[in-house]
Amino acid sequence: MGRLLAMSLLVVLCAVLATTWLVVNSTTSQLRQELGQGIAFDARIYEAVLEYAAEHDTWSGVQPMLAELSVLTGREITLTGEDGAFLASSEGKRPDLPARRSALVDPLQVEGFLASKESDANGIYKRAFGPYRLTAAEHRMLSGRLVRAEECMTELGIATGADTSTAGRPALAPLFTSADLVSAQLADCYRKSGADVVTDTERAALAQLTALTNACLVGSAAEPVVTVLLGFAWKPTREARLDPGQPQECIIQSRREQLAPYVAPRAYLYVAGPARQAGTVLDLSRAGTSRVTTVAVLVLAVAFAVTLLVGRRISRPLRALTHAVESGASDLPVRGRDEIGRLTAAFNDLSERRETVERQRRAMISDIAHELGSPLTNIRAWLQAARDGVAEPDPELLDLLADEAELLQHVIDDLSDLAAADAGRLRLHPELVYVNELLGQVAAAHAGRADGVTIEVEAADDPEVMLDPNRIRQAVGNLLSNAVRHSPPGATVTVRSRLDGGYLVIEVADTGDGIAEHDLPHVFDRFWRADKSRNRSTGGSGLGLAIVRKLAEAHGGTVTATSRLGHGSTFTLRLPT
Repeated sequence: MGRLLAMSLLVVLCAVLATTWLVVNSTTSQLRQELGQGIAFDARIYEAVLEYAAEHDTWSGVQPMLAELSVLTGREITLTGEDGAFLASSEGKRPDLPARRSALVDPLQVEGFLASKESDANGIYKRAFGPYRLTAAEHRMLSGRLVRAEECMTELGIATGADTSTAGRPALAPLFTSADLVSAQLADCYRKSGADVVTDTERAALAQLTALTNACLVGSAAEPVVTVLLGFAWKPTREARLDPGQPQECIIQSRREQLAPYVAPRAYLYVAGPARQAGTVLDLSRAGTSRVTTVAVLVLAVAFAVTLLVGRRISRPLRALTHAVESGASDLPVRGRDEIGRLTAAFNDLSERRETVERQRRAMISDIAHELGSPLTNIRAWLQAARDGVAEPDPELLDLLADEAELLQHVIDDLSDLAAADAGRLRLHPELVYVNELLGQVAAAHAGRADGVTIEVEAADDPEVMLDPNRIRQAVGNLLSNAVRHSPPGATVTVRSRLDGGYLVIEVADTGDGIAEHDLPHVFDRFWRADKSRNRSTGGSGLGLAIVRKLAEAHGGTVTATSRLGHGSTFTLRLPT
């Protein structure tokens, strides 16, 4: 809070002191000068007159516009021909002209020091359309296509702006990026949207320009050597000896010749204003300086009070949030939708997720303790019985202890695989594998432990795909073990495989008890069992299906389950090929 107040006061103090210094030490001249000595004094007049010249072939109707500009700027505006002949003025009659002209108005040759963004590199005013002025239908057609080009650029992540305000060709330009950097993308979007199509009006104008350019290069009677393209670029039509830059120079010259009948003749612009005395804006007497100082102090006091109030209001919820974190609270009231409100909501969400993770951690520790504790308890009990002489250490007891140790090792291996998957350390070693051979190996390995359950392999074909054979054997083996455990003796478990588009599909279907619909979303959760008593009548650690999901995801695939209670279940692996 202290730093916030200090920064706010520093900014206010600097602003007030700077304002006071500027008011006390600066003077201004009158806003209107005696004479406007060029376009630097009023670019608005020059731009307006230049635009009129580009859109009209004579000056006969310019007087009303000059009168309106004179009212807006308070200046007297006059136009004369190059020979000094009077053309028009804001007053409607020829006035006494200033000693020097303000500018030469020529849309085909804008003077260098007056060149604006509305003229190209050759000094030709961009709004001098002449024969390139589009019809209303052509303009609507290109504007519509330009919208599609703009959408195309947006999809590429490039913000653009469309200019459809002129009677010429609508254009699209990047807003925040150099046009040179995105020229290829822009050209591609123009092509896809059809915005680069040459209209009939432009085709006729370009044909005329091509003829003028060739006449400049080789004479009107010779065979043409270049063709002028949209954008005033050119391409050769035959081999010819041309100096470097000569075609472009002739294109510029021919453009001026082509546009000349459509623009007003060159004219001189004179801008003049009434003579005024220069003076100061403020009377900087001692009393005036005192008043300025008093106002500055009052502004500083008000700024301090407002900053203090705002700082307290901002810091209050921050203090409450800090206190909640220190005290371990997990749910704070959200007031408003500002930054503090969003921060409070984020804190509540983080606290809720922390509590959820903590509950899951406690549940997992309990499950792990149960899964590891059961075989350890059995091993300890039987060893204690053998040591006390209650049980004979015969082969049957040793087999029992070995089975419990194997179950314990199986749980540890499953937990190790899941930990590696969670940490992103589950490594795959893909290679080309024949699917039927792999599935046959898994089925044969589980057939000996099937306890009367038949395992069949059905394959639509025998594809060769790229995958990690060991991990897929593990995944399909877990599905087979799960299916066999839940199938009665005499039942059949079927393993099917097929190619579906770009995916290998492996299905393991059984005809066992099935899974209730409300239990299906949980079958791939760790340590989850439909049997809530968590006994081992069906075996298993509760981790096999969770490992299958991790292995499928590591291959970029998925695993799903479908089932009907009492009609068996089907587990489906979809792996990209």
